[in-house]
Amino acid sequence: MRITEKISSVRRPIRATAGKLRHIPVVVAFMAMLAAVLPASAQSDIQFTQYWAVPAYYNPAATGSTDFLRIRGGARLQWVGIENAPKSFLIQADSPLRLFKKKIGVGLTMMQESLGLFSNMLINAQGSYKLKLFKGELSVGVQVGYYNTKFKGSEVYIPDGDDYHQPTDPGIPTQDLTGSAVDFSLGAFYTHKYFYAGIAGQHLTSPKVTMSIEGSESTESQQYETELARMLYFTGGGNIALRNTLFEMQPSLMVKTDFNTFSAEVTMRATYNKFITFGLGYRWKDAVSVMVGAEYKNFFLGYAYDYPTSAISKASSGSHEIVAGYRLKLDFSGKNRNKHRSIRIM
Repeated sequence: MRITEKISSVRRPIRATAGKLRHIPVVVAFMAMLAAVLPASAQSDIQFTQYWAVPAYYNPAATGSTDFLRIRGGARLQWVGIENAPKSFLIQADSPLRLFKKKIGVGLTMMQESLGLFSNMLINAQGSYKLKLFKGELSVGVQVGYYNTKFKGSEVYIPDGDDYHQPTDPGIPTQDLTGSAVDFSLGAFYTHKYFYAGIAGQHLTSPKVTMSIEGSESTESQQYETELARMLYFTGGGNIALRNTLFEMQPSLMVKTDFNTFSAEVTMRATYNKFITFGLGYRWKDAVSVMVGAEYKNFFLGYAYDYPTSAISKASSGSHEIVAGYRLKLDFSGKNRNKHRSIRIM
């Protein structure tokens, strides 16, 4: 995110038969459209260590990827020990539906984040269309959102002797600002008996938000501009049952870029008796993480701790994150003839 007119905010460092082959042009066309609208600026989404627990937050095509109505909530306190460090909250729900004998997915997400003097909120409505492909299921999804951002100009403090700014600099707002815009995203998500993989372009229109004095109706007041950066996400993972044990291994990864910056993380989790999960993760040039979770009946609770491997470790003791949720089994057919086997995408 950046504000023009001399103000900037540094954001923290997205059986093959002829009948099945007919879907390939649809996938190719989607990928071409996705590539055409990417590149642009810097990260603007919540960095969840437990990204695998909220797949639809990063990819609208992941909605309805299981037979469950899934409701998840997450909270993240980043870089504890640093004043005004990011604090993030997420509520997300998604579900499969039957429409004209076709399987679709629908979802809703609401994200709120504060960092520094900024406060951002994004509300998304999601939908996905699903089709069978190569013994798996391909989903193409779309997301339309409302984005609102606020800047607390009334709390701006410029110390005496600042070599770059003057207390009376007209380019630095001293009143609270607010602005909003419409956001748009696309994604594709493939699930198989043994793995899943997805790609998504978030904030594809890179909406520019004109920010004006909060509560002011005057069109002549000084205005500032901020931009919601485009992001490209790739996610993947699998489920590996270990022979003659009660353990299952669940590797996963997420790669994201705006073609100016790049981030990648890998995670290895182990689940015992389909109840308790523990794992380790590594985010390239950023942090190592440990996580633990438990699933009892339809409830899920997970915790993750990140320890920074960058120079920020000199100022912060790390980051804490909690994800909790509930799922409800849905059966639209009476016999659930089209049951889709979950590969434990939390």
